[in-house]
Amino acid sequence: MSVEATPAGAVHCSVEGAVATVVFDRPAARNAMTWGMYQRLEEICQRLPETSGVRVAVFRGAGGEAFVAGTDIAQFTDFQTGDDGVAYERRIDAVIGALESLPMPTLAVIDGWTIGGGLAIATACDFRLATPGSRFGVPIARTLGNCLSVANLARLEAAFGLQNTRRMLLLAEVLDAEQARACGFLERVCEAADLDAAADRFCEQLAALAPVTQRVTKEGLRRVVARRVAEGEDLVRRSYGSADFHEGVAAFVAKRKPVWRGQ
Repeated sequence: MSVEATPAGAVHCSVEGAVATVVFDRPAARNAMTWGMYQRLEEICQRLPETSGVRVAVFRGAGGEAFVAGTDIAQFTDFQTGDDGVAYERRIDAVIGALESLPMPTLAVIDGWTIGGGLAIATACDFRLATPGSRFGVPIARTLGNCLSVANLARLEAAFGLQNTRRMLLLAEVLDAEQARACGFLERVCEAADLDAAADRFCEQLAALAPVTQRVTKEGLRRVVARRVAEGEDLVRRSYGSADFHEGVAAFVAKRKPVWRGQ
């Protein structure tokens, strides 16, 4: 597959043997996702099922500081109304849904910050390995004052449990690697020097098993989680249409603390 490179970052996909590796490549911004990077990720996920011989897909970030540190916040300065937020969350749901629907097992290899949209990407994968310094959260109650789609809330609740999801969203807590491992989100925590070898062993194990069983089980589990998703666009519209959201974005870009007014 080709590489799409833009000034705002790139998403690469390469195939070696039975393993496809997707790399989020914007290390100067901790791999924060631009609209173009989301589009490229969706295109890759649409093409991977048709790529002959691929049995496992691996997702990782470039640079050693982050898997993906969320969506590039500067892009939100163009938002005017709650409908802009609804359109954004629909777009993110489509991209995450494409990743989640991949027929082969998926593995997130995490070294560093995994925040916001990055946590959604990692959560949509079937398995995750991480280094001890990795961190996981959606601290939007402290930063932007926006919200997640109900579909992404359901994914987080399924992966972390209800109370840990509350802590990440209502308290803006960021979990460390051991906390994420303890609740089952991570398969293993290993030093950075051992991460590639651990990922290779995990991929070999996955690629040796029955692909039809893996494919139908993945889809069955996806349907179980999807069945729990309720309508929530009214909540998204209320959040992104609020004065607090615009204050949060302005404060983030200006690198100051937001002043919340509940409006």
